[in-house]
Amino acid sequence: MAEPIRSQWPNRPFTKEPESLRGLDPQERQLRQFKDPSREWHRRFSEAWGTFLLVLVAAGTIMVGARSSEMSPAVAAVGPGLIVMVVIYFMGAVGGAHLNPAVTYAFALRGNFPWPRVPGYIGAQFVGGVAAILFLRALLGDVGDLGATKPEGLSDWQALALESVLTVGLVNTILGTASGARNVGANGAIAVGAYIAVAGLWAGPLTGASMNPARSLAPDLVRADFAKTYIYILGPLLGASIGVAFEWILKGPPTREGSIAAQGDAEDKPDL
Repeated sequence: MAEPIRSQWPNRPFTKEPESLRGLDPQERQLRQFKDPSREWHRRFSEAWGTFLLVLVAAGTIMVGARSSEMSPAVAAVGPGLIVMVVIYFMGAVGGAHLNPAVTYAFALRGNFPWPRVPGYIGAQFVGGVAAILFLRALLGDVGDLGATKPEGLSDWQALALESVLTVGLVNTILGTASGARNVGANGAIAVGAYIAVAGLWAGPLTGASMNPARSLAPDLVRADFAKTYIYILGPLLGASIGVAFEWILKGPPTREGSIAAQGDAEDKPDL
């Protein structure tokens, strides 16, 4: 255990930097910190909390719209993009703010994220999503199919194809902004949030523009209706695979900056 030292802030002690991290450049220090298992629960909590907020907004706008005509379709489309942008800004440094099993899968497939940690991230995302739906049901009741995503005017295969294509664009946006030092973390939040908002504006009326298995499975699980769930699991996973392939074509092998964006770059610092 690191030896505590005195801080210039009263009653706010911090610990010495471990010997193994001294003299390393910031990126290498961040990657080594990510290997510290004692930090993993912070990252999983951030994924659960971030996904809770995403599903709260994405499903909540649909449920509120079912109760009130004051909710416009544009709000339902743009809301998820805005909350993702906010979460990346305030919590992306903790664990990467994936908030989506397809994104975690894409980062791992790309080589930016360790496969052994994928189940923990995805489990946390599903827990956060289900918790959000349970909260909304307790608050608003069983309205709007609990914010479920369903094809409208499309066959199942058409909806699956659309969700796949939407996810390709999302994954390319995320991996693309994570591949350069200036696009890591908060700067990428604007691009990712904007993409989700634009996708929601035009594709929301057709499939819900989910691109996220946790967002779609959560209401289906709570209402025990899985008739269309496969569309929103297979579609994003297929799209994520294609998106990773496109990223290799566009930019080649993965980068260290992409690994930092995928894994988070939080450091232990004293509170100010």
